[in-house]
Amino acid sequence: MVGRPRATGESAGARDSRRDLLDAAAELFTERGYTATSTRAVAERAGLRQASLYHYFGGKEDILAVLLEGTVLPSLHTARALLKEDAPKPAKLWALCRFDLELLCGGTHNLGALYLLPEVRAERFAQFHAERAELKAAYGALVDDDLAADLVFGLVEGVILTRRSKSIPDVEAYACAGADAGVRIAGGAFDLAAVRAEGLRLLGR
Repeated sequence: MVGRPRATGESAGARDSRRDLLDAAAELFTERGYTATSTRAVAERAGLRQASLYHYFGGKEDILAVLLEGTVLPSLHTARALLKEDAPKPAKLWALCRFDLELLCGGTHNLGALYLLPEVRAERFAQFHAERAELKAAYGALVDDDLAADLVFGLVEGVILTRRSKSIPDVEAYACAGADAGVRIAGGAFDLAAVRAEGLRLLGR
């Protein structure tokens, strides 16, 4: 298929225009704010004409929905797989915490901060909320106490606020320490070194 023309004159076939638009929106939504960012600004940052944006997305809400789902779907898929594993709960919890923290810590932009937007309460984002609720339920299935489960989930998503005030230079170390804290909050008797080793095995590392 012939690529749509870019504002810069570059053929869209040379790059992934949809990905470029998402990257541009991620930068602008997190740095300028969602309300203050227009579709024209997103398209220009991506090097596209505004009309080209509507070839890929219906508007800003559609872009925001995709960005939000990208912060939860990979962890949800991992959680579903971990729940099926024949392994001790602490190891599965450690693996989920580590994966989820790496996802929220990683990337150039703090996309988790988009959760705090008032616009996200709209019905358009019901799928995102359902997926996030399923992910939270997966944490609950790995933690025997409801209060502890809430605390573990809060610990993981708390990285969103941390990233708003400072950078996290060593994501791997941060995620590992957060996973350690998660299994400690969950409680019970376990050998942390063994939990880490099994958790890494579950993640294929």
